[in-house]
Amino acid sequence: MKILQAKKSSNSNFEFTTDKTELKEPLVLIFGNRYLLEEEQLFQEIRSLFPDGHLVFGSTSGEILGEKVLEGTVTLTAIEFEKSRFLVKNKNISEFNQDDASLGKMLAAEFPTDNLRHVFVVSEGSTVNGSELIEGMEQVGNGNFGLSGGLCGDDDRFEVTLSSYNEPPKQGEVVAIGFYGDSLEINCANFGGWTPFGPERLITKSRKNILFELDGKPALDLYKKYLGDKASELPKSALLYPLSVQTNDEKPIVRTILNIDEQHNAMILAGDVPEGSKVQLMMATVDDIANGAKSAAQLAVQARENESQLAILISCVGRKLVMDQRTEEEIEEVTQVIGENVAVSGFYSYGEMAPFAGQNTCKLHNQTMTLTLFSE
Repeated sequence: MKILQAKKSSNSNFEFTTDKTELKEPLVLIFGNRYLLEEEQLFQEIRSLFPDGHLVFGSTSGEILGEKVLEGTVTLTAIEFEKSRFLVKNKNISEFNQDDASLGKMLAAEFPTDNLRHVFVVSEGSTVNGSELIEGMEQVGNGNFGLSGGLCGDDDRFEVTLSSYNEPPKQGEVVAIGFYGDSLEINCANFGGWTPFGPERLITKSRKNILFELDGKPALDLYKKYLGDKASELPKSALLYPLSVQTNDEKPIVRTILNIDEQHNAMILAGDVPEGSKVQLMMATVDDIANGAKSAAQLAVQARENESQLAILISCVGRKLVMDQRTEEEIEEVTQVIGENVAVSGFYSYGEMAPFAGQNTCKLHNQTMTLTLFSE
């Protein structure tokens, strides 16, 4: 595996942070600020650097490169796989009448399953229901391949998220990368670090990822009551107080509010919130989040047989807002566990995709640190 990494700010050229060598048909992961990804010349600039590269774009709420957390930049990580291969497919939600599960099913069906080890997803994050997308993708392959990834971000604006494959970034796009090869070892793990508080309430009315009522009362009214003065800053302020959602006997899932619907007194979340689930508010400190990132890294490393060569980190924008100027501490915690020789790339997201430790079924998470580790 050969890896090149570079970064650029506005009105500047790419600065390579690794020795620059020629790569053959590399996978190029480009994570960056939405406004920079919208610049017309960016796609051609990267294409000129990697004429035969497979370019995958995703907008972010902050970029991760090495131990650094960047803002207002574009980062790229180019990978040449020497013993294995990959295949990239993409679909747009506009072609599926907002049916995320159908998109996921059709997207996953385009990957030949013979020797398919893992699928990594870079999805637009402002309209796609991540739970439904995962459900659709897992209908294909009978759980014979791993699944991880994330929902693209737009800082804390929640306006527009972009992604694409081999074309300028655009809205509504879901990109999936399938990895093949006997020599590949790919695994993932996640952990949060948030603590529930306050009364436990019952979801009495919801539809997929839209939450209408808690204990028979308008959910948005109750949430605003808890937020107090911060209610005027919704949906941004909701990132500091996500929801713990307990369904049946499964582990609780953390859900972040992506938007609010004042007309229907409802909240729109990144993933499903089924009726009958129990809900609590959550909070965290800087130390909680840093320790959670360390736990995620430990879980990932413990499950491996070989040393990692590449780590893709996806962490939630809500964690970044809590950490503020100490955000890099969670990245440092991760790199200390996985090793200094591992190339690290990633971004801050609107949702993270990974199984719980010891499980095969992928889930949509919010407010977690998620790692996907690669070696060949």
